[in-house]
Formats: sequence, C-alpha cells, structure tokens
Amino acid sequence: MPESPQSFANFLIYLVIMVGVTYLLRLLPMLFIRKPITNIFIRSVLYYMPYSVLTVMSFPAILYITDNLITGIIATAVAVVLAYCNRSLITVAAGSALAVFISEMIISLI
Repeated sequence: MPESPQSFANFLIYLVIMVGVTYLLRLLPMLFIRKPITNIFIRSVLYYMPYSVLTVMSFPAILYITDNLITGIIATAVAVVLAYCNRSLITVAAGSALAVFISEMIISLI
C-alpha cells in the first residue's frame, strides 16, 4: 500500500530539521572556536567522548542480546576481566562469545 502524500511531506520536514540540527551542531564549534583548546579538562573530555558514547550505545545491547540476562552479565564480566588483563580486542570478543555459549549450554541443561 503506497504511503500518503501527507506522510511523505512530514518525512521530508523531519528530514530537513534533522539535517539542519546535525549540521548546526557540527558547524557552530568551528565558527566560534578559532584558536586551539588549551584547557586540559576540556581536552580530556573531548578525548574520551567517543569512547563514552560508544559504551553507552552498546552496553544495553550486550546485556539483552542473549536469551538470558544472566548470560549477558557473564559475557560482560568475562570481557571486562580480559580487557583488564590487556588482552587484544579479538581475544576479548572471542572470550565473551565463548562465555555466552558455555553459559547458555549450562543453563539449557538446568
């Protein structure tokens, strides 16, 4: 069933607003901040911002992607321990996937 012209017009309005807001958020700092940022606190906040945003976006998915919340918690714990022990990203991902697999097998037996 084709969409109505009114819903398409609403979509275009929403799209233009979204593009405008996104563009303004990227443009305004470039317009108003002309010289290099020397404040150590602001530089550290800007340095860690991508990591914190990625964590906030992916952490709920890590817990709820499995069939059971307990297996998600186990996978997260294994990943944190492996990362704390300075293992590579592949090792952390494989270890947490293996932890999910083993814990799902154990839970299915119970």
